[in-house]
Amino acid sequence: MNAWYLICFLSALAVFIAFTNQYILKMQTTIAITTGSVVISLLLILAVKMLGDETALFITQVVAGIDFNQLLLKGMLGFLLFAGALEIDLAALKRQRWEITILVLFSTLVSTFIVGYLSFYLFALLSFPVPFIYCLLFGALISPTDPIAVLAIIKQMSAPQGISIQVEGESLFNDGVGLVIFTTIFAVAFYGTEASFQEIAELFLVDAIGGIVFGLVIAVVGHFVIINCKDINTRLLVTLTIPSAGFALANIWEISGALAMVTSGILLGNITRAKASKRRGPDGTRYVKDFWHATDSFLNALLFLIIGMLIVTMPLSWELIGLGLVMVPVVLLARFISVGTPYLVFKRYRQYDKHSVKILTWGGLRGGLALAMAAAIPANQIKIEGLDLHDIMVIITYVVVIFSIIVQGLTISPLIQKSIKAAEEKAKQR
Repeated sequence: MNAWYLICFLSALAVFIAFTNQYILKMQTTIAITTGSVVISLLLILAVKMLGDETALFITQVVAGIDFNQLLLKGMLGFLLFAGALEIDLAALKRQRWEITILVLFSTLVSTFIVGYLSFYLFALLSFPVPFIYCLLFGALISPTDPIAVLAIIKQMSAPQGISIQVEGESLFNDGVGLVIFTTIFAVAFYGTEASFQEIAELFLVDAIGGIVFGLVIAVVGHFVIINCKDINTRLLVTLTIPSAGFALANIWEISGALAMVTSGILLGNITRAKASKRRGPDGTRYVKDFWHATDSFLNALLFLIIGMLIVTMPLSWELIGLGLVMVPVVLLARFISVGTPYLVFKRYRQYDKHSVKILTWGGLRGGLALAMAAAIPANQIKIEGLDLHDIMVIITYVVVIFSIIVQGLTISPLIQKSIKAAEEKAKQR
């Protein structure tokens, strides 16, 4: 059985977990799938270590053969971001453009340095000295909120538009900024490159701005073809071409394919959909919307199942799991400070939901992108206390991600419910 067959079988398993969850656990689907896959992974590990089961060992080896970094960053990411961006309300995004811009730029950078400094001192306190540059690298990969994880959970909870657009907008755009920060620190850590302001600015312009411009270009081309195409199937294929060929081309040109997909998705989901509805009626665009809803749900289910299964490929130790658990409050504190500080300024000019900072902090989920960046750290190059830096980063990141998806995902609902009630009361007062 090769990796492709395994992905096919995992897809079926994800659908099965999602279906049974409706009647048994009744959790949010993403959380149920991730939890189920973690449990399955642990059972596989026990079967291999305690029973010497050959089937479990075989499955474990096939899972280890999946290149998660390539699968997500070069493949699934384009489809997931495009599908999520199609649902973003452009008018609502414009109303909060300054808040989202500051959260994307300021909060991600501040969180990176807070996590870097705190983890450096904590590691030293725990007699596990990690050089500062690698602590900063961890801060860079764990600070951006994951758009896939965030959108998958927030969309199903019907949060008020004001707060949901901040969470969704920030998570969709901050991965580009986070990747620039990560790439810069990565170059300093492993290639001895001096990170001058000019080099950082050039990297940002080429990667981030280039991605946005490319997204605008493919959105214009896609809009023209969709509006003027009479065949329903061809219109649907155009939307498939953007996150496949468009995303691949952006990666080849070394510009941000993620930002290109977000930009094109927002424009096609608002401008193109509105114009197509006027020409052909609501039924003329509903099938595209339904298709991308289904695709988004399916790929999310598969992704989070794979995230859960990744545990079988990791060289686990209680020491590293403990370090990961120590990092959980550090990451949350950094998120709270980096988000709360801008809100002290925001509140002087506009009224916000009183639960905004809490929701943005606790709802700032981490997911596959953080794991993919951690997996990109070279293996067998840097040793710390006899352990490979790659293994340290991947396992600590995995612990934070699993806590984020399962614990934070399960407990964010009461905060959102409070926000919904506050919005309803405010509407009644009007």
